Amino acid sequence: MMLTETDNTFGKREHLCKQTLIDQLFSGKAHVMTAWPLKMVYLVVDKTDEQSASVELMVSVSKRFFKRAVKRNRVKRQIREAYRTQKHELMERMAQMPDKQLLLAVIWQDGKLHDSAELNAKMNKNLQRLVEKL
Repeated sequence: MMLTETDNTFGKREHLCKQTLIDQLFSGKAHVMTAWPLKMVYLVVDKTDEQSASVELMVSVSKRFFKRAVKRNRVKRQIREAYRTQKHELMERMAQMPDKQLLLAVIWQDGKLHDSAELNAKMNKNLQRLVEKL
C-alpha cells in the first residue's frame, strides 16, 4: 500500500505495540527531542518483516499529569490527530530507507490541557526536526 498525499490514516499497522520493539526503543540508545509539552523518543532500527510499517508510533500520557482517564484520552487523541495530519514528510523520508523502520514515542509532559492548534504546531516542529536528522 503506497501512501498518497491525501492518505491521512493512522491504522493499526502504524501503532507501536510489540513489547520487543518498545523495549528496544527505551533501552537507552534512542534519541530525544522536546517541544514542550511533547517529548519525542525515536530510534531507527532494521525492519524485522516486510509487513511492518516504516514508522510506528506510540503515545503516552502519564496518570501523574491527569488523574482522569477522560483528560488523558483527550490528549492522546489530540497527539494522534496532529501526527496523522502531518506525517507525510516523515513517510517520504522513511521511504528512501526501505530496509529501516522508525520507532517513535510521543510522551506528554505537562499537567494542563493545551488546545489542538498549539499541539499541531509543536508536533509540526518536532516532525520537521526529525526529518532533518534522519
